[in-house]
Amino acid sequence: MGDLKQALATIDEANAADPKGEALEYGLRMSQELARIVPEASEVLQIAARGQHVERWRLPRSDYPEGKEGYLAWRREQARRHAERVAGIMERAGYGPENCARVGVLLRKEGIKRDPEVQALEDVICLVFLRWYFADFAAKHDSGAVEQIVRKTARKMSAEGRARVLAEFALPAPLAAAFQPE
Repeated sequence: MGDLKQALATIDEANAADPKGEALEYGLRMSQELARIVPEASEVLQIAARGQHVERWRLPRSDYPEGKEGYLAWRREQARRHAERVAGIMERAGYGPENCARVGVLLRKEGIKRDPEVQALEDVICLVFLRWYFADFAAKHDSGAVEQIVRKTARKMSAEGRARVLAEFALPAPLAAAFQPE
């Protein structure tokens, strides 16, 4: 294995350069949530969680067309860039090619709903969104858009993740319904 502390510190250093000052805090929140819900997480999953949005500001959403197609293209490119950047960080921290390739699988979310680590990362992402960013999102959008994003968020989560949402968040009934068992 490589040097976990070095990899995480390098990600933090990269994220500390965010002009808005948000990326470092996001990465730390991801690590905190992962440690809370997956205390036995592998080093690769720990690194993926911390680097999930590494240097995200370098590729502005405004560089892509408006609408769903533009948004999805931007997200795919972000995932590719994050995977490449984090794999490079891991390589410099002494991780081998297999682990560097694996972090790419996690960050590109290949195998969601089939790969337990990919799913764990997605659950952490969704929980961090709900815990730290949902209120601001909801305040800026109409109730229809909020319900739509909540339904999409719930669909990406595991049954365990959805149960955690119901247990930990006081959501209004129409939003909580999205997290009910399928």
